[in-house]
Amino acid sequence: MDASMWVAKTGLDAQQTRLAVISNNLANVNTTGFKRDRAVFEDLLYQNVRQAGGQTGATTQAPTGLMLGTGTRILATEKNHAQGNMINTQNALDLAVAGEGMFQITQADGTVAYTRDGSFKLSNTGQLVTGNGQPLLPAIAIPANASSVTVGEDGVVTAELFAGGGAQQIGQIQIARFVNAAGLQPLGSNLYKETVASGAPQLLNPGTQSAGTIKQGMLEASNVNVVEEMVNMIEAQRAYEINSKAISAADGMLKFLNNNM
Repeated sequence: MDASMWVAKTGLDAQQTRLAVISNNLANVNTTGFKRDRAVFEDLLYQNVRQAGGQTGATTQAPTGLMLGTGTRILATEKNHAQGNMINTQNALDLAVAGEGMFQITQADGTVAYTRDGSFKLSNTGQLVTGNGQPLLPAIAIPANASSVTVGEDGVVTAELFAGGGAQQIGQIQIARFVNAAGLQPLGSNLYKETVASGAPQLLNPGTQSAGTIKQGMLEASNVNVVEEMVNMIEAQRAYEINSKAISAADGMLKFLNNNM
């Protein structure tokens, strides 16, 4: 079988995977706190027909080699953790991180996950939870007699009590920073999990040691750029078509040989 067919086939597979990545980005254009993915390519092993620098005579060497590539593949999908736009919701329980860091969420199995989605709700016990009912960590419980809740940029949560009860500090929100945020594992439901590649989380109060600050009444939008993704989609489609034509060209050459030998 002609090697060019297999090389072009790897290109088709890679571009199809890239298109799936782009489609996922576009599907999450309205997902709060979503971070876009980028497909990372690498070339495959080379067939070394002639080594560069090999002896071509008693006193001469080949200045270049003859190495034939065997195609490409998707090496990884990398999250781009650039800041998304801030949306003003005027909801006291909507929080956004301006800068680096993520909220900590306690999962049902007791493990900790991380998110940039700060659209919190109140549980039946007054605790701040995600839309799926998973509590914020450290736990923040709003008193039943609270008339309003204020979250400072430093993460301090204060409740104003009814009937002139005054202000009461009820908690401190911490955020987690990672050395390599791109190494976090996406879990779905706007959550990420720590991995060996991401490194251990550094738990900080907002606004300290380069940690981001908390913005109350705001949410961070997805950082997907629709125009850029559409351009990437066109580029992937054209690359797919070119690889498909390479297979057709190789097929035509083989057909010519079969019919004329």
